[in-house]
Amino acid sequence: MLASLLPPQVAAVEVRSDPAGFALYPEEEDCVRDAVPKRRAEFAAVRWCARVAMARLGLPPAPVVPGHRGAPGWPPSLAGSMTHCAGYRAAALTRRSDVASVGIDAEPDEPLPEGILQVIALEEEHRQVAGLLRTRPGTSWDRLLFSAKESVFKTWYPLTGRELGFEEALVTLDPVEGSFRVRLLADAGPLGDAPRAFAGRWAAEGGVLVTAIAHTADVLVPA
Repeated sequence: MLASLLPPQVAAVEVRSDPAGFALYPEEEDCVRDAVPKRRAEFAAVRWCARVAMARLGLPPAPVVPGHRGAPGWPPSLAGSMTHCAGYRAAALTRRSDVASVGIDAEPDEPLPEGILQVIALEEEHRQVAGLLRTRPGTSWDRLLFSAKESVFKTWYPLTGRELGFEEALVTLDPVEGSFRVRLLADAGPLGDAPRAFAGRWAAEGGVLVTAIAHTADVLVPA
């Protein structure tokens, strides 16, 4: 599912169950030494996916240590993203010379908890989600909007070093093409060359929603 959402330069690896007997590097192990089994399993599984992605790019395995707010610490020449939810783990990795930044997110295909949509959605997005839920009820469009915004944030942060609020990205979902457009509303400030728009793709399969963005710096994305 994930590979179909990303360009061929991006190595995308996904699993529906946790690989058995996978050994973490010592510096990764330190990050989950006191974690509950569920957290440890998720942490290890996405790193297994990352190792496979590295191999597909012809690269040796390397540790992936979380940094600020859990952002993966990739080798400098690489861009990538990882995600997990119940029954799904994935990683996407590419060379920065091919793709400037990648963001992926997976969520269960079920409605958001009460009150969350009000926190994450702009007025225009509220209207959009309400219309989609009414006319195309087979997909949890509120959760898909949340997932798309998560992919936006994961793509934006490595490019700018700046966190992004939910209200700083306007997402337009395309239910027919399985795509979405993003207009970034953040004040670029000193980041004069920060992206102003992204384009992404989404898919729903087996009770899981997946969104993905691969941003190439020299490609203009219409807002």
